[in-house]
Amino acid sequence: MASIIEAKHLAFTYPGADDTPGHQVFADLDLDIEEGSFVAVLGTNGCGKSTLAKHFNAILLPSGGKVYVNGIDTSYTERLMAVRRNVGMVFQNPDNQIVANVVEEDVAFGPENLGVAGPEIRQRVDRALKQVEMYDYREHAPHLLSGGQKQRVAIAGVIAMEPKCIVLDEPTAMLDPRGRREVMETITRLNREKGITVVLITHHMDEAARAQRVVVMDKGKIAADGTPEEVFSQVELLHAIGLAAPETVELCWQLNQHGWELPLDRLEPEECAKLLYETIKGEEAK
Repeated sequence: MASIIEAKHLAFTYPGADDTPGHQVFADLDLDIEEGSFVAVLGTNGCGKSTLAKHFNAILLPSGGKVYVNGIDTSYTERLMAVRRNVGMVFQNPDNQIVANVVEEDVAFGPENLGVAGPEIRQRVDRALKQVEMYDYREHAPHLLSGGQKQRVAIAGVIAMEPKCIVLDEPTAMLDPRGRREVMETITRLNREKGITVVLITHHMDEAARAQRVVVMDKGKIAADGTPEEVFSQVELLHAIGLAAPETVELCWQLNQHGWELPLDRLEPEECAKLLYETIKGEEAK
């Protein structure tokens, strides 16, 4: 499958203040994101995951190497709008993305700035709000919505611009469990049903476990890359970085430290419970 985003030998350094040296985040990073995939990027604070996300939308430009979005070199500033038509960004705080006093007007803001014609904007707004299940709130004031609803409106504002890829930078960090669930169900559905590429920056293991691919970053480098089962089974590696595996994997790993021999690929609680039940039942039958 073709790549929608390609980082080739990416280097990036935040400039220092006055005469102080800058802070290097990446020295030589390679990463491809396949079109239509759902990729979660994990890492501790300061590992570079949010900096990487901002390169995918040309908010930041490489200090060295290249980033290509649907074949477009992001360093060509004259192609900036083309890059952002392909990749939309959703940030941590939905309040920072709300620009209008009515939900449907807020969702229309992006297409209007792209120069989309009025009748087409109406269709896009309605379609986007239905996709995130917020159409019934189209005439509401955004500030009266819950955190999860606001974030879904922010996502609608992005998909109304019809990007091929959505990059979400810790979109659930400020939400309660219900809001987190609403947002995760929304982006999972957009990927599965609409074929939109999703890149999710998160520190929640349960969210990353819903992705097709997990990329773990550490100090500006890729420490692990694979399916959730492949990545989360590397418990010692995750611990060394400062991360924990999903609770089900951690439980099985802890039991293995006491002589059990359990696989570390059961990410769902039901699967883990069934594994433990069958293991205990098998031991009792011996």
